[in-house]
Amino acid sequence: MGLVLSSDPPPKEIDTRVRGGGIVSYMSTAPTLTRGDNRGNRGRQRRGIGIREDALTPALFARLRRRVRLLGSKRLRQTYQTTFWFDLRAPASIVEVAILEIRPLLPIGDAIAGVEWWLSRMRTTDVRVDFHRDRDERLALTHGRIVHPRLSAVLFVNRVRGGLLAVTRQSPWPGNPSCAPRKVDWELVRPRPNRLAFFPGNLTHGVLDANNQIPGGRIPGKGRLRTAVIMNFWNRRPMNVPIFSARGHYRALAIRGKARPSQNDLGDR
Repeated sequence: MGLVLSSDPPPKEIDTRVRGGGIVSYMSTAPTLTRGDNRGNRGRQRRGIGIREDALTPALFARLRRRVRLLGSKRLRQTYQTTFWFDLRAPASIVEVAILEIRPLLPIGDAIAGVEWWLSRMRTTDVRVDFHRDRDERLALTHGRIVHPRLSAVLFVNRVRGGLLAVTRQSPWPGNPSCAPRKVDWELVRPRPNRLAFFPGNLTHGVLDANNQIPGGRIPGKGRLRTAVIMNFWNRRPMNVPIFSARGHYRALAIRGKARPSQNDLGDR
């Protein structure tokens, strides 16, 4: 089936070339908030997704971006398996410093036990992550129990060609390329530096390719790495997720020689 548009014009952030069969329903995107907007996020989301522009202070975001770039291609193929647990106390990495600054911006209460985080790094010409719902992976594999995080958040580090984040209440469908849901009924978010997107942890999400199509394999070209920090906020710690200092990976992200962040790592407030 060809592309079918809803009667409403698509928001500016959405590339109208998205295809994948079925009906494309363009939904109004959530109003964006900047750091200077102190109004609460609750109630300002549409279909469960919210967006914050300029999520981090400029100095902290610049430091985070620089540290991530220093990693180069280290553990690129294992990027989604290199996860860390942060209990929201003393940060050991620049990412965890950023998480402490992001947390007050999110519609979550005080019952959060901590954050599972990792780096998403991929080329949009070769997207290797299917549409999925985040869960406690070890618990699911060893005991068959499916438990989702309270809230999922994505902090985009850079701009790239394509690579829209797609979020939906529709279930992944194994019979489709990239397990894309059978009905294309999505909220879409374009990667932009220091943009934060957040949504309930039980929603399906995935990444579109360089042409903003459902990924169906490698496409010509290489392009830049699409880089983001992924954060899952949990009411309980997921099984077997180590803390940053225990893994020995991504040392360029470490807060050197200190259990607490230096003023340089915290940035200007």
